[in-house]
Amino acid sequence: MLFKPDLKPDLGETAKADRERGAPVARRGRRTIATVIVLLVLGGFGYVGWTSLQQRQSANRIRPDQAVPILAATAHIKDVPVYLDGVGAVRALNNVLVRPQVDGKLISINFVEGQDVKKGDVLGEIDPVIYKAQLDQAVAKKAQDEALLANQRLDLIRYQQLAAANAGSKQQYDTQRAVIAQQEALVDADQAAIDNARATLGYTKIIAPISGRTGLRQVDQGNIVHASDSTGVAIITQLQPIAVMFSLPQQQIVRVNAASARGALTVDVFGNDGTTVVDTGKLAGIDNQVDPTTGTLKLKAEFPNANLQLWPGQFVNVRLKVDTLAQAMVIPTSAVQRGPTGTFSYIIGDNDTVTAKPVTVTQQSETEAVIADGLSTSDRVVTTGFASLSDGAKVSVGKDEPAPVADIAPRKRNRGGREGRDGSEGGRGREGREAREARDGQPAKDWQSERRGKRGERRQGDGDQNGQTGLVQGNGQGSEQPGNTAKPQP
Repeated sequence: MLFKPDLKPDLGETAKADRERGAPVARRGRRTIATVIVLLVLGGFGYVGWTSLQQRQSANRIRPDQAVPILAATAHIKDVPVYLDGVGAVRALNNVLVRPQVDGKLISINFVEGQDVKKGDVLGEIDPVIYKAQLDQAVAKKAQDEALLANQRLDLIRYQQLAAANAGSKQQYDTQRAVIAQQEALVDADQAAIDNARATLGYTKIIAPISGRTGLRQVDQGNIVHASDSTGVAIITQLQPIAVMFSLPQQQIVRVNAASARGALTVDVFGNDGTTVVDTGKLAGIDNQVDPTTGTLKLKAEFPNANLQLWPGQFVNVRLKVDTLAQAMVIPTSAVQRGPTGTFSYIIGDNDTVTAKPVTVTQQSETEAVIADGLSTSDRVVTTGFASLSDGAKVSVGKDEPAPVADIAPRKRNRGGREGRDGSEGGRGREGREAREARDGQPAKDWQSERRGKRGERRQGDGDQNGQTGLVQGNGQGSEQPGNTAKPQP
């Protein structure tokens, strides 16, 4: 018997296939929902930020009919110096390496490292025994030759007498005169040897050739030193006065030479902050050529350096005064603005309205600007508040008051409470209230009694409502009494 195959599909496999086809669709749907939620959140944040920005801009925006708050200054007349700025290095006027001039043992050192010494001070001493002996030998040799010379002079007198009496030859007399001349020359040579030996003996003392400050010691006591040593004993540097070498651009050569021809030029040196002048000196010299590698001209200035503010090898900022603008019109630098057509300033009119007026600036520094044309001494110029300013705008001129100074340390706290924000005594505590009343001229109150009286009133009211306890008030004080009635306090 033949059986027909069952053509009905397996329900389990069909459901499994349906689930497999539906899984990607579900995942895509969840991903779409998550994307929509993220976009909504980002849109919400963007809307909030845009709203706050618009509110801030509207708060900062000044209405056309509202006066713009500004600060102003008035142009004034003064003499303005003209400076050329440069960068330089401090150099010592004299720097000497002290070396021994003779060989020998260094038996003493008479200076301390970093000590100020004067010219002629003895810095050290070399053993002088050998050189003292050489001096004594030269002195003895001279004495010997002088004694021989004295005898030869006596012989010359005798020969002269014999020649006069025709008892001796004249030739012998002339020969004796030549011998005496030779002996005199020998005595002079002995004196020169003595001077040489005495000078050599003096070289055993190492003398400071200049006044200045000693550096670190190069050799210690007890060492054998030589005149050919390259290290020497010490280095002496002259600090007062001192020199500064600085450079200026080659474009300023003509200006510097013209100013130097009129007289001595003043040079200022700034400290580490770049604004404080630590010393003032004079221009000492100008180099005779321009450095071709940098295109600058070297100049040298001398400073007294009374307070030792300058030190050799230090880099400093320098300014050279080349001219003075007499009776120049000056305004604050912040009042000078720059536009498409050049520099201008806002002038405040009679009705507190501003007008943009072109000005010609001759010289400008960090604080002041010299105006050659465009302003008068009666003009008031705007120095701050340009962000909301325009030509013809109405302004409100404020006062340039100093900024409040913050407390360096916290103020003293009182026992009754903290100190008030306005710096008054007391603060919030009882002692603070009493101090403020005393300061204002009000009679001091018995705060403790008043506080106890108020507490008694509150407790009495509670006792009347509950009918359980009573509180009697007397003399500003209240005390609790057990029971259902209030008893007077004795």
